Amino acid sequence: MVKIALVSCGTEYSGIQKEIEKAALTFGAEIILPEIDLDYIEEACAKFGFSAQSSSLRLMIARAMSIVEGKSKADAVFIATCFRCAEGALVRNAVRKFIQDNTRIPVVTYSFTERTKADELFIRMEALATTVTRRNILAREKQEGLTLGIDSGSTTTKVVAMENNKVIGTGWTDTKDIMESVFKAADEAFSETEYTIDDVDGIGTTGYGRINIGKQLNAELIQEELSVNAKGAVYLAGHQKGEATVLDIGGMDNKVITVNNGIPDNFTMGGICAGASGRFLDMTSRRLDVSIEELGPLALQGNYRNALLNSYCIVFGIQDLVTTLAAGGSKADAAAAACHSVAEQVYEQQLQEIDLREPLIQVGGTSLISGLVEAVSEMLGGIDVIVPEYSQHIGAVGAALLVSGMGHRQDNR
Repeated sequence: MVKIALVSCGTEYSGIQKEIEKAALTFGAEIILPEIDLDYIEEACAKFGFSAQSSSLRLMIARAMSIVEGKSKADAVFIATCFRCAEGALVRNAVRKFIQDNTRIPVVTYSFTERTKADELFIRMEALATTVTRRNILAREKQEGLTLGIDSGSTTTKVVAMENNKVIGTGWTDTKDIMESVFKAADEAFSETEYTIDDVDGIGTTGYGRINIGKQLNAELIQEELSVNAKGAVYLAGHQKGEATVLDIGGMDNKVITVNNGIPDNFTMGGICAGASGRFLDMTSRRLDVSIEELGPLALQGNYRNALLNSYCIVFGIQDLVTTLAAGGSKADAAAAACHSVAEQVYEQQLQEIDLREPLIQVGGTSLISGLVEAVSEMLGGIDVIVPEYSQHIGAVGAALLVSGMGHRQDNR
């Protein structure tokens, strides 16, 4: 059983301890608490170089030190503090960096509320368990045979067919009826080939609908999108060796993943409001009466400073745009402001919680919005952002790659 060390403050008395344990157990993992004595707490804080005011945070630091010094054995670490605590946020990030700088143990950080439930933690726990138990699969650098990757996202369904390390077809459709969307996208992916879905050697699924689709298609691989997207991104960007950061601004949530030699070692996902998501940009394009494909080039023509957005909320963000347009502002400035607003929120909420490793690989449907890519680059001091070919199909590519070599489907029927 995978052992995930819980390094946290407040989980015991906030009522979410059992939810964390339940989420881990769902994916074959066990939550452990690094054991330490009272004398070690002060010693650990002195070595760490920071003594928090909260006794619970000092205990959290000591547990992290115990892992780094090898006094406590763990396969992965889940770091959690209350979202209301400023000192907790400071210590959470410092502890995360300390563990990453001194070990090769995968880490996930989380800011919880008293209403946090196990199902909100599933993807994080699954990603930790996957990283530990499937390192050999995640290290795979080439695709073999004929495989199909399916990414059932919140707004769109993507399908990719790969044969012998090459993408031979892609499909993309709105997510409506789950299975109908899959078959529609699969037909599109195979439309210019001699194959059908019945010919594939393996099927891999990811995204929100992965379990349902995986069961109905008897898929060889059903895997969360954090590890799948990370693998697809570094594969297509040609950065499977060395370090990289993957950014996926999705339709409902965002993911930031740091990768070392093709294997993810830290992830953060979520966001305060949909104002930091692709959904906001979709609503912006509708309000500006342009297609989502036109929004990016339009934003590059504008100046976000002429249409300042002051709200994190998707509703009030659109209201700010309406106010700007009513006052005579240009569509280009409004488009630029929307892209800048999303980039700024992603930076404040997520990119500051990881140690950014270059190159930054931006993927997902929003990576095709050039104004957003430019805004992300500017927010990070002008660094180069890689948008690889098939970036909008990244989850499906990752699934098709990872399912390769897991057994010949035709022989298993």
